[in-house]
Amino acid sequence: MIRNLRRAVRRAYRRTVDLSHPARSPLGSAVVNCVVYRDGVRQPGDCPVEEAVRRVRRAKEGFVWVGLHEPSAEEFAGIAELFGLHPLAVEDAVRAHQRPQVQPYDDVLFAVFKTVGYVEHEELTATSEVVETGELMIFTGPDFVVTVRHGKHGSLGPLREALEETPEQLAKGPAAVLHAIADHVVDDYLVVIDAMQDDVDAVETAVFSDTAGRGDAGRIYQLKRELLEFKRAVTPLNRPLQALATGPMPLIGPDTQPYFRDVSDHLARVNEQIGSFDALLDSILQAHLAQVTVAQNEDMRKITAWAAIVAVPTMVCGIYGMNFDNMPELHWKYGYFLALAVMAAACFAIHRGFRRNGWL
Repeated sequence: MIRNLRRAVRRAYRRTVDLSHPARSPLGSAVVNCVVYRDGVRQPGDCPVEEAVRRVRRAKEGFVWVGLHEPSAEEFAGIAELFGLHPLAVEDAVRAHQRPQVQPYDDVLFAVFKTVGYVEHEELTATSEVVETGELMIFTGPDFVVTVRHGKHGSLGPLREALEETPEQLAKGPAAVLHAIADHVVDDYLVVIDAMQDDVDAVETAVFSDTAGRGDAGRIYQLKRELLEFKRAVTPLNRPLQALATGPMPLIGPDTQPYFRDVSDHLARVNEQIGSFDALLDSILQAHLAQVTVAQNEDMRKITAWAAIVAVPTMVCGIYGMNFDNMPELHWKYGYFLALAVMAAACFAIHRGFRRNGWL
């Protein structure tokens, strides 16, 4: 019941979908949004990227934020040329599947973040998908921010709206947008790790319950695989965030670095949780395998006990089936009934002994 309540709360507070999805964007097949900000305030009207850049550089103030979703090399080539983006960074942004990183290219900062979303499911199975991942590439320059999103989640629409409600933060320039995106991504990590807590608790409860089944190993292994995928997205981000928080970086001033330190602290909490979950799942898996071994030993003891019981009548019947002429009680009137009684008494005594010792 508590798990279902948590799931309902997560769904209620899930971020809204960015309505400027490229399929409905009037700005092109890959351009999701193109907005000019001046003094932290969004300037009215949408315009092509070239016109937005021209307006910003003519006024020599403000910056332009261009958002793209899975652009092709041809679609991104014009934007890369317009902003003077480094070819290596452009190649990484188009191809995706990059490790989290922060790379300075002259006065442009190129950052890669892995986005992670929790996949809701009624019950964890051996084939359940728990986390789904995507990527965010951010080019941060003196008067522009270019974001490239890969994957079906991780929309920046709600983040953009939240930033526009705090113009004093946007007035700090592109570095403030980079911090907001990093904070947004790490906050999603916290949501996912809290949701995975329910799955870990459910697996732990199932393994140590009286009705634990031998099929639980598949669920534990699947959860460990999903946790490993989550870890691959989160752990490599440690160094880039530390570099933004402490090292000299283009566009990142002393007034912005404390914000990145706060994000780095949140990421450290996520890494600690992932480590503790991994260790706990290892312990749960070992406990489950131990339970399976104990159950198998109990089965073997029962099989052995019944084999010993059956061996008694088998032995008696084998002896009296040898067809010798001179065998005791062979021609006695009650010999057959005596043999049955002896077999029954012996089987009963052996069965009672095994029951007393816990074998049956």
